[in-house]
Amino acid sequence: MTLTMAPLSLNEHPVIEVARHVQGLKPYQVVSSLDHIQAHPEQTPYKIDWNESTVLPSPKVAEAITAFLQGSHHLNWYPVLNSANLIERLSRFYAIPEEKILVSSGSDDALNTLCATYINAGDLVLVASPTYQHFVLFAQARGARIVPFYASDPFTKDVAALRAQIQREQPRMVYIVSPNNPTGVMYTPDEMASLIDVAPNTLFILDEAYGEFARASCLELLGDYRNLVITRTFSKAYGIAGLRVGYAFADGTIVSDMRRIASPKGVNVMAQIGAIAALEDQEHLNWYVDQVERSKQVIADWAEVHGVPCHLTPANFVMMQFEQAPWVVRQLRNAGVYVRDRSAMTNLAGYVRFSVGTLEQTEIVLQHLENVLTSLAQPSA
Repeated sequence: MTLTMAPLSLNEHPVIEVARHVQGLKPYQVVSSLDHIQAHPEQTPYKIDWNESTVLPSPKVAEAITAFLQGSHHLNWYPVLNSANLIERLSRFYAIPEEKILVSSGSDDALNTLCATYINAGDLVLVASPTYQHFVLFAQARGARIVPFYASDPFTKDVAALRAQIQREQPRMVYIVSPNNPTGVMYTPDEMASLIDVAPNTLFILDEAYGEFARASCLELLGDYRNLVITRTFSKAYGIAGLRVGYAFADGTIVSDMRRIASPKGVNVMAQIGAIAALEDQEHLNWYVDQVERSKQVIADWAEVHGVPCHLTPANFVMMQFEQAPWVVRQLRNAGVYVRDRSAMTNLAGYVRFSVGTLEQTEIVLQHLENVLTSLAQPSA
């Protein structure tokens, strides 16, 4: 006689607990403007909240992808493994050996892979703050203990104090964004070298997501330090955030370690083709970077005239301070201008981040902002 058991009802099934290090985590807080944009098709949106490019990528990107789709393409096949095609182009462009490059699905994927590869539960990770928070979540998910470093002024670096804390703590990992999001603080190669020198057993991650706008990098240090990783992305200046392509430069041993867990097919074929095309059109990139640079000066001049505290950055965003920041953000949103309220971050009370686009876009955004501030200054009826 065969005994059968009645299936459990849904309420009788045990709850599957998440991993111990994940139990106390909250999802990365994103404020998406896409729903509001789609709900107001009558408005021309100015989406300057996520530091994306405000213009389409190089026309060569669409041309390359279209040519692939119109040819004897193979979407039923996996992409080129490890993005070897893109690595070869990056190697030639930056004059860095291929074995020192890893391509990832956005630089976020590279950051997450680094945390998964090198962090043990209880490891101390020092983060120059306030900064990009998704990395912090990646590290916490591995059981890391996060120790922030705050300079007395968030818009001014304090290399000596940061160096002293690194030397004292000797963390497993240090995370620095340069230029920093959202404050724009940027470190020179000499300053980074001074930090790395006091902690030879620490892995330093330098996030250069905005390096193209700054026209600066610490890539020259890779030949001197085996404990340095530099991450970059095609999401910002190159304008293909939707394709999700990033990359990391590091000593060959670190790249090999990351490949232990990184998926060799993690970057899709469209992303590979698009990134190669974007990289090869430096004329388009330089045009856009120049537009952003000129726009930042226009913003600075406008802010001075209107008495609005404003911090320019070497990246594609500025920070402006308002007494009623949340109200200003809401009013701009109603006008179709989407910016990022950063006033809840430590030491950034009242600050709003504005991504910067072309000169034409900037003039329109500033007109909307002037309208909002004018209405704020008017006495209520």
